[in-house]
This record gives sequence, structure tokens and C-alpha cells, in this order.
Amino acid sequence: MRLVPLLAVIVASAGAGAVAAADSPAAERPVVEVGTVSVRPVNVESWIPGSIVSRADARIATVLAGRVVWIAEVGSRVAQGAAIARLDDTVSRLRLEELRAQVAHARAQQQFNNSQLERFNRLAATQVLSASQLEDASAQREMATDDLTRVEAQLREVQYDIDQSTIRAPFPGVVTERFIQRGEYLQTGAATVRLVNTGDIEARATAALSLAGNVHAGQLVTLRDHGVEKSGRVRTVVPVGDDRSRQFEVRVTVASTEWPVGTPVEVSLPSAEVRTAVTVPRDALVIRQNHSYVLRVTRANTVEELDVTPGAGIADLVEVHGPLAAGDRLVIRGGERLAAGQAVRVVDPEHRTAGPLHPG
Repeated sequence: MRLVPLLAVIVASAGAGAVAAADSPAAERPVVEVGTVSVRPVNVESWIPGSIVSRADARIATVLAGRVVWIAEVGSRVAQGAAIARLDDTVSRLRLEELRAQVAHARAQQQFNNSQLERFNRLAATQVLSASQLEDASAQREMATDDLTRVEAQLREVQYDIDQSTIRAPFPGVVTERFIQRGEYLQTGAATVRLVNTGDIEARATAALSLAGNVHAGQLVTLRDHGVEKSGRVRTVVPVGDDRSRQFEVRVTVASTEWPVGTPVEVSLPSAEVRTAVTVPRDALVIRQNHSYVLRVTRANTVEELDVTPGAGIADLVEVHGPLAAGDRLVIRGGERLAAGQAVRVVDPEHRTAGPLHPG
């Protein structure tokens, strides 16, 4: 008969203990840091492999055949218009002297025929000369003019050959490779050196065709190499996919030239259209084998466990789907040993001291 009063005492004692735990001083509660839920535009990106290339990278060819007498060394930095190779032009210079003499002779003959025709025209007025003689003088003058035009053209052609015997850089750059050596004979159109402009670079990347609709010229993107990130802008999108790889090409302008040509980089391209999403700090998401959840701090400074479904990661945030609203406070540090309904003490991350958040 004493069991009932004894049971009542035990229940009363347990209730009093629970009330005491809920009403425990704030100093005895676990200390946590919190982050807030936000609703923001989300642009999911994919990192696409690429490389740094030069916009001016060419094998410089010769327009003449000839023997090489000089060629620039590998590693030489040349300005636009500077010589990178020279061919033997001895024969052309000899031909130049011959044509100069022919031009002088043709010019003298033309002057003589002009004077002859002018004299015949004066005599024709007195009817001393026949019409056939006048026509013959006029034809001689025309033939002399044609001869002068022909040899002058030949002279310009030889002068062009002499000029082209010095192969010049069409743009500034560095000689990275030589395809000929001094003393070798070049055929017309043969490559001499590889010239690369290291001051005019861009990134070249190939992406899956599924991303083509999200990339456009002028778009700001990010490039990275071994943790170093730089900003870039899409210069052009080549709207043609490869039949085998099913990829298209993107060219990105890079403001900085610190990366040498050939550096492998990754280019961040949008993989979907911009959408509005609920995001939480990455540290607020607790992932377990069977589910994922967050710990939300209520107005009474107690925690409640809410199941969420994680989505895409954006920097230090994660997109989630669940019963959350913008501005909700979530535990981001100190929640390792918390249970649902437990009272906590929230601290400002900027004013906490170093060390673990959980006392003891």
C-alpha cells in the first residue's frame, strides 16, 4: 500500500530534475556557433580541363627557295618585323644589277622615240612626211614604252625576292623551335622556325555539348591551376561539336600573363541555368549513412533536428531541400554531442576564444 506514494515521489523527483535541466544556467549549456539559412541565386558550375595557348603561334614559312645563311637561335625574343632567318641572295643581286642596266637602256630608248615622234608630228604639218612614216614613229614610241614597263616590273620582282630572302617575324614572339639549320637548302613554302607570342595568350577548353546552351561570349568565368585562381572572360564559343568526343571549344581571355603557354588549367563553366535555392553553410550539414540533417536553434535557444536533402555545393555553401526558411539559425560548430531539445548557448564567432566550443 506504500507503493503508490513512493511512485508519486519518484515521478515528482524526475519531473523536477527535467525542469531543473531546462532551467539550468546559460553558463552550463553547451556553447555553439551558428550560421544562417539564405535564399540566393545559384549558378552550378563544372570545372572543364583546358590549357593556356597563344593566339599567335605559327610555323613561319619561306616564300623563296634558297640556301640558309643564318637563322635565329631557339629562345630568341624578336620584335615584329625582325629577321628570324636569311637566305643566300647573291644570284638575285646580280640579276638586280643586270635589270637596272636594262631599265636605263629602255628609258633612254623611250625618250629617243618620244623626241622622234614629236619631230615627225611637226614635219607632218608641212606634208613633208607620209602618213605611214608618222604611224611607224608612233608604233616605235609605244614599243619603247612597253619595253620600259616590262623591265621595270622584272626589276621590282627581283627586288621583292631580295627582300623576301630575309625572313621576318610577322608578330612579336619567342623562337621555340628551329626546323632548319645553317647551310641547308629550303624549298618554297618550307617552315623555318616556330614563333610563339607569349604576350597574347588565352585559355582553350573543350566542354560537353550539354553545356553549350549555358555559355556565351562575354561571360565572366574562373580559371585555376594548383589552387591559384584567376578571372577570365569568354572570348568566343565555337558552335561546332566534335563527332567523336561530343565536345565544343571555348576560348577564354586571361588578363594576366603569368601562366606560360602550355599550362594545364581548369575553367569553371555554368552547367545549368541560374536558379533560386535555399543554401546553408557547409559546416551546418551533418551527413550520416542513412540520412542528412541540420540542427536548428529555436528562439528558446534549444536545438531541433531537421532532415534535409543536400544538393549542389557553392563555395562554402550547400543547396538543401527541407523545412528551412531564410534567416533560420543552424549550428555550424559545437553540435557533435547535441541531442534534439537540448538547450545551448550561442556565441558570436568573432568574440569567442580559441579552443573547443564544448566546455570540459
